[in-house]
Amino acid sequence: MEPPTDLIGRFAGVSVVVVGDVMLDEWRFVVPERLAREAPAPVVTFRERRDAAGGAGNTAVNLAALGARPLLVAAVGADAAGDRLRRCLAATGVEDRTVLVEGYATPVKRRLLADEQIVLREDEGTRLPRPGPGIAQRILGNLRVLLGGAAADPVLVVCDYGLGALDDPVRGWLAANRDRFSTVALDAHDLRPWRELSPTVVTPSFAEAVRALDGPSRPRGADRVSATLAVMSDLVEATDADMVAVTLDAEGAVVADRRGHTHRTATGTVPASHTVGAGDVYLAALTLAVSTGSPLRVAAELAQLAASRSVSDVGTCVCDSQALTTAVAWTVPDPGEKVVDGATLTRRIRELRGDGARVVFTNGCFDVLHRGHVGYLEQGSRLGDVLVVAVNSDQSVRRLKGPDRPVNRVQDRAAVLAALSCVDFVVVFDQDSPTELIEAVRPDVYVKGGDYPAELVPEAPLVRRLGGEVRILGYVADRSTSAIIDQIRNRARPVSAPRRGGSGR
Repeated sequence: MEPPTDLIGRFAGVSVVVVGDVMLDEWRFVVPERLAREAPAPVVTFRERRDAAGGAGNTAVNLAALGARPLLVAAVGADAAGDRLRRCLAATGVEDRTVLVEGYATPVKRRLLADEQIVLREDEGTRLPRPGPGIAQRILGNLRVLLGGAAADPVLVVCDYGLGALDDPVRGWLAANRDRFSTVALDAHDLRPWRELSPTVVTPSFAEAVRALDGPSRPRGADRVSATLAVMSDLVEATDADMVAVTLDAEGAVVADRRGHTHRTATGTVPASHTVGAGDVYLAALTLAVSTGSPLRVAAELAQLAASRSVSDVGTCVCDSQALTTAVAWTVPDPGEKVVDGATLTRRIRELRGDGARVVFTNGCFDVLHRGHVGYLEQGSRLGDVLVVAVNSDQSVRRLKGPDRPVNRVQDRAAVLAALSCVDFVVVFDQDSPTELIEAVRPDVYVKGGDYPAELVPEAPLVRRLGGEVRILGYVADRSTSAIIDQIRNRARPVSAPRRGGSGR
């Protein structure tokens, strides 16, 4: 499986068109002093104001922070709040393609914080005027320009929060031009009008998922996780999406795709003042992961990690690529956790294959790990999502190689293999051939390193009978365990003493 840090590196430079509703998040930090005499209300002293882009604006900010190149198309009021919002976008690297609307009050969500607690939220601003054909045509004009100048099919992110920017003309144009976007992500308070868009991925909250389903398919019961799991296939059908990710706040998320693969992620509980915009972070990270080819399970975990990382402090949530890389590094399993027994391996592979993973399998003694081993293992890992390495036990190596082998005991050989980032699982087998493991794992690809034809691989007929393919990978000349061992032994032999009476030369 490709290391998650490499996947994050692929986000760099991805062109993303973000279209939707934007707002200004205003944070006012105060210090409580006392209770007022005239009312049972606190008297507070103002300390600081912070501005941040909200809604589709925050999604664009997070895309930029993760390394992508976002272009934001939205309607903004020609007012002071709109100016502040556009300054936030400029400061965070978002390409501003917003449309200024005279007479429209830019929505503002103003939060008053005392000791990290939100004590008051004040909303101001209005919906865009309807009908707004002039506004719709200006938004569509910007979208046409962006698509006309794009070097390749960009990613599209739609953020519809019911403020009026995405009315019927815009929705219809996006659906009609769906094939001009490589990936389409949708976050909408009401998913139902967007079914014709056939999005790649949608990210409803639990309440939005309930709204998207009618009648008996609607999630029911107090246990939101179980209720969500029960209706994921219905949500995929109702939204016509390839993937649905239902976000459940402190309960993580449930993600499923059209093939029936399902994965649940977990998170923890944090103060409400830390979670504003966490859904925007999740949307941005999930969109980039999906658009760059990450499997469902990996994309879901990266998105959850990004959202979880962003809630460490108060304010509108943002996660950058460095923070996500650090979070991934903290969650990478210890190499010792990669070494598993046969039963554990079979169970884990079944789970991973349920998420759509492609399994690569190889085996060998790996007595002295050398450049040839590392080269073909790295090549093998790129042929799928999971690389399993089966290692002969000490007894098995003795039967195959002779009584003076192995040089390194199996615990050490397995630990060294597990330390390679390209290896996902290491399993030890006692037989002379790994046929039992192959039958249990049923690999999609079986690989060996060497310079011989695949027909000479003893395991090839079994792998093919199970539906897999056999690949012989890069061979490094003059690199073999036996040659290295012989070289070490030759150098260790003592030099003969010169004969008496000789020159000693």
